[in-house]
Amino acid sequence: MEENKLKSYKILAKTGGGEYEEKKSRFIGESFIIRSQDEAEEILAAITKKYWDAKHNCYAFILGQNSEISRCSDNGEPSGTAGKPILEVIKGQGLTNTLVVVTRYFGGTLLGTGGLVRAYTKAAQIALENSTIATMTLGAKLTVSVSYSNIDRMLHFFEIESIQVDNPVYAEDVSYEITVENSILNEIKDKIIQLTNGQAKVTEKEKGYYPIFK
Repeated sequence: MEENKLKSYKILAKTGGGEYEEKKSRFIGESFIIRSQDEAEEILAAITKKYWDAKHNCYAFILGQNSEISRCSDNGEPSGTAGKPILEVIKGQGLTNTLVVVTRYFGGTLLGTGGLVRAYTKAAQIALENSTIATMTLGAKLTVSVSYSNIDRMLHFFEIESIQVDNPVYAEDVSYEITVENSILNEIKDKIIQLTNGQAKVTEKEKGYYPIFK
């Protein structure tokens, strides 16, 4: 039932990556969008092949709207120094359906437990900093039809409310498709009707989770 659903959850809309160096060891962090454990395994296999000469390919991932599944691996690093720090970075961002892999090229100097935790944490943070995060929020798609005389007023309202406008159709009237969060759905509907003196036609389409970008 809808009342039992999460109001929102965060995912990656665009992946990213970057590097961090600690005492000549290179740490390459990369983020990936995943929808299943099998997909995560496929990406990890590809990373292992790509960085075949690296010392370690450590990772963590979280799956599910309620973050039901999580996994991490130190891939040969001392226990708790790589996979868990990466996992904590993903959790700290509130992300799900996300895989982060940090590849290490050893620089010849041992970093110690603290140094490893710091380096893997930093590389994972860099990967997510260079990614785009979207908040998936419960909402509804609406089709708004207005007369040509109300176009400027309507578009100005959408801009003020930071509502994205999609699929304009110019016919006898002008129609726009917008997405509105559930929490302000009735308020937005009422404002549209008020702004157009009751002339606008607002049709509610499918409900579900829709992205809001940061």
